[in-house]
Amino acid sequence: MNIRRARIEDLPGMQACNLRNLPENYSMKYFISLPLIVGYILAKMEEETAEAEQPHGHVTSISVLRSYRRLGIAKKLMLLSQESMASHRASHVALHVRKSNRAALSLYRDTLGFEVHDIEQKYYADGEDAYAMRLTLKHD
Repeated sequence: MNIRRARIEDLPGMQACNLRNLPENYSMKYFISLPLIVGYILAKMEEETAEAEQPHGHVTSISVLRSYRRLGIAKKLMLLSQESMASHRASHVALHVRKSNRAALSLYRDTLGFEVHDIEQKYYADGEDAYAMRLTLKHD
């Protein structure tokens, strides 16, 4: 298995993977507009806001085809994304996860060390709540 930075010609396959695996889907324009795409993780840097929050990373979406799950691919993608965000001086990484997604919660909380920061009621289009999670990044 080879994990590499996505190229523009990978975008149709990434979108197809997203359509097959996730209930929230994004237009091709969205895939192209992201400043940071690592593997098939959609991630970006959030700049400083009016509330004086430090720049931080945000994982928008991560998807692994069902037949390739449980091989450590999602963990590798998350770690690569975190390294890239840390190199851009991100204070932390934020993400949302469905409360019912036990596999993702296990990865984020138990394996990677994310903590639940908040619960966002009816975050998803189908009305399911989301955990807003964060991981503080360490800088060299």
